[in-house]
Amino acid sequence: MKTDAQLRDDVQAELTWDPAIKATNVGVIAKDGVVTLTGHLGSYAEKYAVERAAQRVKGVKALAVELSVKLAPAYERTDADIALAAERALEWNVLVPDGKIKPMAENGWITLNGEVEWEYQRRAAETAVRNLLGVTGVSNLVKVTPQVKPSEVEKNIREALERQADREAKAVSISVNGSKVTLRGKVHSWAEFNAVQGAAWSAPGVATVINDVLVEV
Repeated sequence: MKTDAQLRDDVQAELTWDPAIKATNVGVIAKDGVVTLTGHLGSYAEKYAVERAAQRVKGVKALAVELSVKLAPAYERTDADIALAAERALEWNVLVPDGKIKPMAENGWITLNGEVEWEYQRRAAETAVRNLLGVTGVSNLVKVTPQVKPSEVEKNIREALERQADREAKAVSISVNGSKVTLRGKVHSWAEFNAVQGAAWSAPGVATVINDVLVEV
């Protein structure tokens, strides 16, 4: 079990190691496995990278994100420019179905609306706009409307878990209600947590995942 000081140092080291992050702009506080991130960053892409880096560190049970994005004047763009750039980014991404997702920009914050058949398409849309110049945040409101029978969902998820994360498959229970999947159990790291969640989202027919899996370190 790491002490608070060890956990803080490990998170700071991970932030320093990631080339996409200016670690000097991020404050780290650790207490009982809960890590709080503070500071001002120059882009939403960097904020996202900071969150993912902290989650990679063993011993992090939860994150409190108190980071804000403050763009330098040279990187500011009008909402019209951001919305146009987002629309083109979606059009040029082969994983995003044509005409299914509509972006809206307000004060640099992009909101995505629409419906797709697969979760990977929903995630691809967010990834396409996350790194655009002038973006301060992204709200992904795209709905997943599956076209397969719910009866196949649990079987597909269980098979994916056994292929991708065999050890975790034995410790995770899967409950399916229509297109909603609930996961319960315990894993040993955030990487295993993400593997379990990714397997659930990748199954055809899944529109909602409630992940009640605990990270036990």
